Amino acid sequence: MKLAIVTAYPPSKVTLTEYGYHLVKHFRLQKEVTEIVLITDKTKEAKDLSFTEDGCKITVKECWDFNSYKNVFGIMGAIADTKPDAVLFNLQFLKFGDKKVPAALGLMLPLICKLKGIPTISLLHNILEQVDLENAGITKNNFLKKAYNFIGSTLTKVVLASDVLAVTISKYKSILEDKYNSRNVALIPHGAFETPPEPTYELPKGPKQVMAFGKFGTYKKVEVLIEAVEIIRQRTKQDIEIVIAGTDSPNTPGYLNEVSKKYNHVDQLRFTGYVAEEDVPVIFGDSAVVVFPYTSTTGSSGVLHQAGSYGKAVALPDLGDLSILVKEEGYRGEFFEPESAESLADAIENILTYDDYREELSKANYKAACSLPMSDITQMYVDYFTAIQMAKSGNVSIDTIIAEREKEREMKKEEEVASELIAK
Repeated sequence: MKLAIVTAYPPSKVTLTEYGYHLVKHFRLQKEVTEIVLITDKTKEAKDLSFTEDGCKITVKECWDFNSYKNVFGIMGAIADTKPDAVLFNLQFLKFGDKKVPAALGLMLPLICKLKGIPTISLLHNILEQVDLENAGITKNNFLKKAYNFIGSTLTKVVLASDVLAVTISKYKSILEDKYNSRNVALIPHGAFETPPEPTYELPKGPKQVMAFGKFGTYKKVEVLIEAVEIIRQRTKQDIEIVIAGTDSPNTPGYLNEVSKKYNHVDQLRFTGYVAEEDVPVIFGDSAVVVFPYTSTTGSSGVLHQAGSYGKAVALPDLGDLSILVKEEGYRGEFFEPESAESLADAIENILTYDDYREELSKANYKAACSLPMSDITQMYVDYFTAIQMAKSGNVSIDTIIAEREKEREMKKEEEVASELIAK
């Protein structure tokens, strides 16, 4: 199968870049995939294709720009030139731009591919029904919120025209099926980017690093983390370094620079800036606890899956998609009240003070990450592309195939749980 993947890709700073990298990394190892056509945004630097494992050929087509009105023509032109057997779109609502027209035009691409008869799967990382428009930095105006919700519902219907629409959280699947009466929605978990060898769970010498990772400024606010650590310092003798790893959200340029000025009196506060892919293991590996200073959520958390992969304890707010992920995928952490520095201080302190507890959380998260490696996730997509071909030949319907696949996965999960209980 010659597979086209439409995604942002490193060193791009557009949303879902990192997920795009790991899709490509693991699809190229699937035996059914003979070539990947990487249809990606334009960057000055070369695309990061420095994979060590042997895999299939990758053809790069840099043909779109964030907020460009011409993206549809560039992407469809690349598809016409390369003639892939199937197309996977790695999407969220603001993938192609934060301006209304370019964003909307980009989301019409799966429908165009479907109309051209190309097997098409769209992976939608968020749905507008679950996005807090104000916290996400989109709008505070109530009239505009209603307008965005109407436009969002319309665009959701357009994306649902894909042969299969994949979501990473069960709640999203239920909402789409109930609201839009759709039967082509598949639950495909986010997956863990890497599954390194199990760590020792020992911390490096020196101060204990409390780390937040991501793009900050909208619903990810680091002030509460800094203030929480200051509270811990006042009441304990813990030697703590605060590490803010990442960049500004595209919607809040200059945010981290303002935070660094506001808190320049705080000791052992480090801003790393953009973290290159090869530096991610070091950032996570050196951390004692990974903190999620979120006021809302907009989809499955890649950072939580990364923390699990590297065997890290986490402190996270008990809200939205994070809470669902913990329940559904087996992650564990210390919960705190969103926006409460006192509550977050208690959560971090519990992890830093009790090494046995920190290790218990770390092991649980590593186990959860290992249960859903990216290799398994990409195989699920390959299976669905095969199912689409079967449906086009008239042997069986897409919704029947999706139901059968998910029933098989549930049975497998139940068998694994039963095996663990017997082993205990």
